[in-house]
Amino acid sequence: MGRGWRGISQLGCPSLCLHGSSARRQYAVLSEGAPRFQVFNRRTKWLHKERAASNAEESRQADYLKDEVALRLSERLLDIKRHFPRVLDLGANSCNLARALVQEIPDADSSQSSAAPVASKISELVAADSSESLLYRDAHHDFNKKINITRQVLADEESIPFKAESFDLVLSSLSLHWINDLPGVLQQINNVLKPDCPFIGAMLGGDTLFELRTSLQLAEQERRGGISPHVSPLADVRDMGGLLQKAGFKMLTVDVDDIIVDYPDTFALMQDLQSMGESNAILGREMGPIRRDILLANEAIYRALHGNPDGSIPATFRIIFMIGWREGKDQPSARPRGSGEVNLKDVLRTAQ
Repeated sequence: MGRGWRGISQLGCPSLCLHGSSARRQYAVLSEGAPRFQVFNRRTKWLHKERAASNAEESRQADYLKDEVALRLSERLLDIKRHFPRVLDLGANSCNLARALVQEIPDADSSQSSAAPVASKISELVAADSSESLLYRDAHHDFNKKINITRQVLADEESIPFKAESFDLVLSSLSLHWINDLPGVLQQINNVLKPDCPFIGAMLGGDTLFELRTSLQLAEQERRGGISPHVSPLADVRDMGGLLQKAGFKMLTVDVDDIIVDYPDTFALMQDLQSMGESNAILGREMGPIRRDILLANEAIYRALHGNPDGSIPATFRIIFMIGWREGKDQPSARPRGSGEVNLKDVLRTAQ
């Protein structure tokens, strides 16, 4: 099945195209009685992952999006000039990040040489996911020999079972968009980080699959006189800065990339979403498959509204990238408001 890739960069991101102590132990767990707003059925999502991993070859072929996002996320580590003794990959899926970390990065200053893999900056990578089958799917592949990786199966990514201040870096690639209590999980991530250490994450957000969302709604409205939630609600990039700040992170960076993938038809798109383990997991969703007449109407509407001249259809995946640092004693911070010694008006007047 052929797929065309187009990378659209926003907000300054480069455009890429695919070719023995007596102290009590503390754990980063959610406090009892904390309110949790349930949107997704976490067991259903676990089943989706397990089902995807059961057909290893098909799920590998559908890993193109997770592999590309993992590569873009790992490249952000190049700007941080430090070594990370212990790193957590939260929601590791099939260890796409580990695979990306061991790849050689082309040196921007030379067409001949390559920079060392990002994995050289990491002593130990702890890959954690709730799906054991997906987590161990590629445990026998060669990339495992190029990085010190430990796999750990979680009961649920919403409860992080590690000690406080036990990691020098936390990464998460395309997993957080299925979390019910995102503010709570971000607080747990902050808790397991050592002071002045970063969290770098990527998640689907905003207008991801807006083409599919709109065409399905119109198809159901036409055939049934109403609509059902077939595409998951996603966080907006404007919300993530506030959520990171509320979780205690400092020196925040939030940006977004649009990755557009061309498919032969909507059926190929839906099949790949299932193979990715990214099928709908909303609580109270309509049971059973979407009716055939709605699928056929959706195909026609999708092509009419969004189709490409060559007969393919585009699907937009909006990726929110975020970086936040746990507060540290020697961490740089902004000076108090009004403490500046130079007037900005004078600077701008001189520049003119």
